[in-house]
Amino acid sequence: MRFDESYSGKVFIMSRATYEESDAVIYGMPMDWTVSFRPGSRFGPAKIREASLGLEEYSPYMDKHLEEVNYFDAGDIPLPFGNAARSLDMVEEFVDKLLADGKYPLGLGGEHLLSWPIFKAIHKKHPDVAILHFDAHADLREEYEGEPLSHSTPIRKACSLIGAENVYSFGIRSGMREEFQFAKESGMNMFKFEVVEPLKKVLPTLAGRPVYVTIDIDVLDPAHAPGTGTAEAGGITSKELLEAIMAIAKSDVKVVGSDLVEVAPNYDPSEQTQITASKMIREMLLGFVK
Repeated sequence: MRFDESYSGKVFIMSRATYEESDAVIYGMPMDWTVSFRPGSRFGPAKIREASLGLEEYSPYMDKHLEEVNYFDAGDIPLPFGNAARSLDMVEEFVDKLLADGKYPLGLGGEHLLSWPIFKAIHKKHPDVAILHFDAHADLREEYEGEPLSHSTPIRKACSLIGAENVYSFGIRSGMREEFQFAKESGMNMFKFEVVEPLKKVLPTLAGRPVYVTIDIDVLDPAHAPGTGTAEAGGITSKELLEAIMAIAKSDVKVVGSDLVEVAPNYDPSEQTQITASKMIREMLLGFVK
């Protein structure tokens, strides 16, 4: 199953031939309809796939080879240009199907608002889910200039859906004062600036629980990932993000899905952002898909 049966675009390296034989499904969400600064993340999924062709199939981090994971790249969901509400419905419907079929969903963005319909689908399947959120931005606004469907709102929506105490944000270094006040007063778990050390303290408290992992590439410092729509100085290194992924993979949590969003390749002529993103996807496949 692909969205377009004549699909001839590149797929993530070592994607299996059929949907039916897969344990995990990679899918693209080429949408940047609500961005507030620089558009272009709709081109992220295709460029991440293209960059994956330069990866080694073996990971020295996980000591595993991609041949050990059965995954299928379904291509990009054909989201209607400019129609955010319908696009989000289509993502939720697709992830609903993946979960009903027993597949592990791994989404490629696209803007971060796309995580919101995934959260809803995951919550229907796993009501006790916790969310691990890696980002430069709090994403805790209720709206942006009067628009509730904005890439600055998905984590606030998640707090309302699953309870703020079940949301864990790492690496946050940007947001309105009101967002940080909400984090403090609501009981959500926000860790400013740092990722690895607070994550290692949190993971034992989530042992045995289903967790969903959402990574905004701008959690990385622009020196490591300049190709993103809203870059923020003062971020973590790619090595630290790899350490975080490994810590989750080696913990006792049950990862039930993940995404990586906000790669906007046009702002990075060196292509290092999509190269980095593709490596993170490799580690997520090897570490999270059981």
